Amino acid sequence: MKKLVQSLSALGLSTAIMIGCGDSSLYAQSTNDPNAAPNPYRMEEFPLQLPDDRKLGAPIGVEIDHSDGKTLWIFERCGGDSCAGSAVDPVMKLDASGKMVANFGGGLTNWPHGFYVDRAGNVWITDGRGENGKGHTVIKFSPQGKILLTLGKPGQAGNAPGMFDMPSDVITTPDGDIFVADGHGVFEGHQSNDRIVKLSKDGTFITTWGKHGSAPGEFDVPHSLAMDSAGRLYVGDRSNSRIQIFDQSGKFIVEWKQFGRPSSVYIDNNDTIYVADSQSDDKTNPGFKQGIRIGSVKDGKVLAFIPLIDAAIGPSEELAADDQGNVFAGFTAKGKMAVRKFVKN
Repeated sequence: MKKLVQSLSALGLSTAIMIGCGDSSLYAQSTNDPNAAPNPYRMEEFPLQLPDDRKLGAPIGVEIDHSDGKTLWIFERCGGDSCAGSAVDPVMKLDASGKMVANFGGGLTNWPHGFYVDRAGNVWITDGRGENGKGHTVIKFSPQGKILLTLGKPGQAGNAPGMFDMPSDVITTPDGDIFVADGHGVFEGHQSNDRIVKLSKDGTFITTWGKHGSAPGEFDVPHSLAMDSAGRLYVGDRSNSRIQIFDQSGKFIVEWKQFGRPSSVYIDNNDTIYVADSQSDDKTNPGFKQGIRIGSVKDGKVLAFIPLIDAAIGPSEELAADDQGNVFAGFTAKGKMAVRKFVKN
């Protein structure tokens, strides 16, 4: 890997940065208007069909099943914004018509957060809060809902190997290594972890990197994880309004700020990157508007921007895209919880 490692300049300077990784390259480019990309999408209502006794909670996790590239998985907060004290199953598998065909995970989590479906169809979740002997955990299920692995010490927060503190997301490599975005800012006066944890496929601790801060390799709410075809790890470093990119040993490659304040980062099989910005405003990230930015990891350019569709609904916090490029977005605002589909015109 070439040694050139450089950060983007501040917004408003037209710059291009090239990072060589083996035979491939990354380009990160900012423009004077981060909201100028066209919107080639139209919104369609997604016909979510739940049993009569169910309502959708905050859909904090949205994933596509790799077996067919279109089946949708959702991780929601038990009909509201929490699963604490609830026996409702928060993991849902939906067919193409929006009908629920599988449902599991009830009674295991307090605050659903991270969500990932691996190449074998196994379902990974994180529980971001600890109480009642649950939480601060990562759980792996079979596609049918059998618990295969539990990481962390349920109900106990910590930064020692084998422990987490408000884990926000999880992802695995094709070889099975596990990466956990461990931390979700300050909760009830407590500063949670701000780090990435790497484990082997059986859950054995390998390494960790990062701490609270804004320098390269530091984090402030590492909210989302994604991986490109070259195996580079993308961390949605939300409160720092950037995506940080690393190799799998934790070596910093580059930071990207042109995708806004990332709540969710998703990379499809074509290395198209989709980023949900649910927090940018004049105070937190001046110049950026909330919405969904879409580009390519090959050159880092933002090629499309789906703006906030309705202030009353609020922005999407989670997203994924199917093999046809349709975007499925989870809207988590209280009283406005929904999944919507965006289709290219």
